[in-house]
Formats: sequence, structure tokens, C-alpha cells
Amino acid sequence: MPSDSFEQLLDRAASWYGIDGGYWDILGNYHTTSVAAKQAILRALGVAADSAADLEQALAALARLEWERLLPPAVVAGESGPVELPLHVPAESLAGRARFVVRREDGETSEFELDLADLPRIASAELDGRTWVRAQATLPMQLPLGYHEVTVSVDGSHASTRCIVTPEHAYMDPHLGRDGRAAGIAVSLYGVRSERNWGCGDFRDLKNVIDWVADELGASFVALNPLHAIHNRRPFNTSPYLPNCIFYQNFLYLDVEGMEDFTRCRRARALRETAEVAREIEDLRATPYVEYERVSALKLRFLKLAFARFLRERRTGSARARAFEAFCEREGDLLETFATYCALDEELHRRNPDVWMWTDWPAPYQDPNSAETRAFRKNRWRRVMFYQYLQWQIDLQLAAAQQWARDRRLSIGLYHDLALATDRFGSDLWAHRPFYVAGCRVGSPPDDFSPQGQDWAFPPPNSARHREDGYRLFAESIRKNCRHGGALRIDHVMRLFRLFWISDGLEATEFVHVRERNHDLVRILALESVRNRVVIVGEDLGTVEPSIRETLARFGMLSYRLFYFEKNERGEFRRSDEYPRQALVSSTTHDLPTLAGFWVGADITARRAAGIIDDDAQRGQLEQRRIEKQKMLDVLFQLDLVSKLLPSHAEAYPELTGELHNAIIGFLAMTPSQLLAINQEDLTKEVNQ
Repeated sequence: MPSDSFEQLLDRAASWYGIDGGYWDILGNYHTTSVAAKQAILRALGVAADSAADLEQALAALARLEWERLLPPAVVAGESGPVELPLHVPAESLAGRARFVVRREDGETSEFELDLADLPRIASAELDGRTWVRAQATLPMQLPLGYHEVTVSVDGSHASTRCIVTPEHAYMDPHLGRDGRAAGIAVSLYGVRSERNWGCGDFRDLKNVIDWVADELGASFVALNPLHAIHNRRPFNTSPYLPNCIFYQNFLYLDVEGMEDFTRCRRARALRETAEVAREIEDLRATPYVEYERVSALKLRFLKLAFARFLRERRTGSARARAFEAFCEREGDLLETFATYCALDEELHRRNPDVWMWTDWPAPYQDPNSAETRAFRKNRWRRVMFYQYLQWQIDLQLAAAQQWARDRRLSIGLYHDLALATDRFGSDLWAHRPFYVAGCRVGSPPDDFSPQGQDWAFPPPNSARHREDGYRLFAESIRKNCRHGGALRIDHVMRLFRLFWISDGLEATEFVHVRERNHDLVRILALESVRNRVVIVGEDLGTVEPSIRETLARFGMLSYRLFYFEKNERGEFRRSDEYPRQALVSSTTHDLPTLAGFWVGADITARRAAGIIDDDAQRGQLEQRRIEKQKMLDVLFQLDLVSKLLPSHAEAYPELTGELHNAIIGFLAMTPSQLLAINQEDLTKEVNQ
């Protein structure tokens, strides 16, 4: 029998790792994955792919890894059916018995045995002259929702798997309006200015926004930008969508003067009253942009004084001290590692101001588990604890803000946002490097708003490593961002199904469609949604396969529909009654133009100024925009949302008038979609996004 060709072996290896042979873009064009791109992705995943011999050896190793393992590392099952475990056993063991120990999440333990000969056999394989059989075992008990452990013993071999039992549907808030709908305002908290904050919106400002939403708008939620920790450095990255850490939040949002330790610290209160600090705060309130470094430096002065005061109280074993210890214990290694990173980052930058990234740290400190890092954590325990303390204070203030929203009868309260990315120079990559694939970046293929596609410049997740770990980090990322809110937006929800990878060394336009284990990820998301009583909104914009939206809908997760993108097969804007019910509808999002900016082409002008497009492309996009504006007017006039006395031609409106602006918002409010979010910039009719 002839051997497989190099191309066949390459396709088999690529398929094993979810690398597709091509993809359809939003414009209807098919892109075939090149041989070079497949090889590059496989190499990044640790698979030699230069020759047929390399591939044969790699495939054989993968087969052995699968078949010689008694249990998979994780099994994700639905609560509506039995839990089934695939067992891989040598054929000669089929006459024996398998012993099972089931340890539930609550600590309860069950034991039982099954005859292997009685189990259904669903597959077999010949490896190195030995026959292996895949038998299907069914647990004879109903496990509750949660994370459990199952250990199996066969012929002296033992293996454990994390057994995750999930609901069939995400959480749906029963307290929405009478018609099952709710509306809210989307706010970039960092951009909120007030007469009392320190140049960056904080959690007391958030309470004031909640009051305004409750009293003036009667809305049900406040949608926030991702609150993730960032480095607070300019001109370095300060984007909340490319965070230092997705598990913890930015201390810049702390209301320092509202902290109990600040009010009890005489030194902090006295410093606050000095002319120097008063001038700095006034300057920061007056700046046109958020001065991250200055706000950070100022707040850290006071936060360290407050922490010093707390350390003195901690020695007394007070209730607050015990609450802090309980918080640290609940957060465990994840928080301690993040705090260690923050302390190292501060110390090493202090020693050498030219060191900004962990990749430039002395080699021993680049390893979170090195003896030197452990010694630093032990010797600088106060500094590490300081950053744990900051997260405790954030947790307290964020919890208070959500309770404030509930008390003001906002049925959802806070609506959080989980970023897709994490900064490759941040703590997540430092602490959890095996969970990311080096040598590749994530991007997005061409669409209407990014004709050349996008290179997001952060590494993709290592799906195999996440599965080996029982999806613990993935679950934590959802859980920690669900906390203290009633809704969670998943930025680029297609990540649960696939991502577009770009391999280092290849053209940035050569996107490769790489599939994820969506069955597992969607189910775990549903589990955390139900446990935390949080509505899930999946941002499904751009290149979206119909199957993705079908799966999300089946699990009760809301789609994310924008006015700009909702068109029928003829390219016309959909009528309001044609929008899906199971969705959040909005005018725009953080990285798209405002309605007023869309109308005057501000985003196109910005792309030209940045050199992303040339003059010809700018003219073409402005002409296409003129056509789009006319289509908008057509649907508004069709639904009688604007006066028939007004002109119906786009050329009659060089700018977006107040009546047209309000008509678009009214159009969105008329849709049957369950949630409506209006961005703060559209509420105030801003041109700039």
C-alpha cells in the first residue's frame, strides 16, 4: 500500500491541530491556506513539518499520546444527559474491570467498578504491534453542575480527568422589563471627568453615573470598558483591550479618598491637603487626555500610605485583616503571581529606568518559578502584599458599585467587558507562558472597515495546554470578569470557535483559520454564566460563520448587532422588526465610528491621516459611504421615523442633524432585541470616536 504523500501528511497534522485548509472572508472570497503557512503554524506548535519523515514521526507520536492515555485530561458534559468517559485500554485488558473514584466539587466521593467487556467499543488502533480499544464508560450517577474529578484504575494503571458538568443554557435575567427587554449606556470609565476625581474616572464616579442613569434615563445597566490591569504608561500601550492582565483590574479606578484606610491615615489626609497635590489634581482634571503615568504616580503615593496604615491594623488580627486574608486565600496563586509580577516590574524599573518590559529583565526574573523569583517574593513580601491589597480594595469598591446599581433598581447593573487580547509584554505572558503559542500572532481578515485586515500582534492561546489543565485559566478569566456585574460582553466571541493566526516570518496578510474546542469552551462559559447569574453577550462582528451564531443562540447567549452591519441580501439596511430578539443592539462600538463621525467620514479621514489608506482608497471609501448614508435614509423614511417634509437625499445633510440622529436611536429602540446599548459618544453626538 503506497505511503501518504507529503501534502496528505501535512493536511492530517494540520487537521489534528485545527488548522483549516482555507476560509471565506466577509466579501465572499475564499482564501486557501498555503503549505508554508501550515508548516509555520505547526512549527510554532512544536511539530516538525519540513519533510514527510518529520510528519510521519509527529503523527505517530500524537497517536501514541492519544491511545496510550487511559483518560483524556478533561471531559465536558451537559447536565441533561449521562456523563460518558472514553477509556483507552489495551485489548488484552478487556477481560478485566475498571475501578472509578468520583470526587465531586463539594468533596463527596463515590466509588464503583465496571466490567470492561460490557462497555461499548467505539474505536480501535494498532500501535507498535499492539491493539488499543476506545471503550465508552457511563457514570452511574447524576453529577451536579460544577468541576469534579474522576480517577480510573485498570490493570495497575491510574489516570484522572477533570469532569466539568455544564448547563444547557446560559443565564437569562428574569428581572428584565415586562417585554423582556432592557436598555443601558456604554461608558468608558477612564474618560469620565468630575470635580472630585484625580484625572481618571473612578468607582465613585461610577456610582454617580449609575444615579444619572437611574434618575434621568430609567435604564437597566451601565456598560463599561474592560477594567483589566494595564501598565498605565504612555507612550506605551494603555489600551484596555490589550491588558497587562485579564484576571485583575486597574488600580487607577480606585476612589482613593473613599478607602477606609485613607480616611484613617493622618499622613495621607495631610498630604492630600497640600498645595502641591491640589495643583497636580487640578492639572490632571484639566488635561484633554488621561495622563496615565501621572495619575498612577499620584495615586500610588496615597495607596502606599493607606497600605502602611492597614499593615499596622493587620497585626491586631481585626475583622478587616481577616477579610483580607480570606480574599488572598480565595484568589490563591493567581493573585500572588500577579502581585509578584507587579512588584518585580516596579523594582526592576526603579533600578534601571530603561527597563520597561519583562523580556528585558535579568534572566532569572523572567521565570516566575525560578529560585530568584521565589526569593524576591519572600524577601519583598510587603511589596507583593501591597499589590494583593490593591486588588482587595478594587473588589470591595466594585462590589459596592454593583450593589449601588441594584439598589437604584438597575435590573442588570454593571455590564462588564472581557478583552480578547493580552499584552505579550504583560503579566499573563510572564506568568502563564505555556498557555500561549510563541511565533504567531492573532489577527482579523479584511472586512468593510479594515480592507487590509488587522494584525493584533498578540499571541494565540495554546488550546492543547488549556485542555491539559482542565480549562482552569479559561474558567478563571470568565469567573473573575463576571464578578460584581449582571452582564458580560465577550470581545470577539468567535475566539471560542476559531481564531485567525499570522505566523512570524510570513506576510501579515496570510491569515490561517485555526479551530478551537468550541464544545468545551461554550459549555464552560454557560456554566460560569449560570453560577454568577450573568447574561452573556457575544461580540460576533466581522467574519462570522452561521454555525457560530447558531451555537451561541442554542446556549442562550446574545448576539451583538450594530446598525452599520445589519443588511439584507440586497445590501439594504434591515428594517427594525427584522433584527433578532436574542441580541444586544447598538449604534456603534469602541473601535468603530460614532454616528456623527460615520456621517462625515471622520473614520476614513483618520485612516488616511494614519497612512493606512492612500488617496485613491480614501476617495473610494468616501463614495461608498455616500451610498451607505443614502441606504440609511431609505430605511428611516420607509419606517416614518423622520418627517416626510425633510429631504430624502443624503446630499442634503452634510452633517448628521439632530432629527436624523434621534431617528437612528429610535430605530434601534424599536427592534425586538433584548438589550439596547447606546455609547456615551453617540448620546452626546460626538464626531470623534
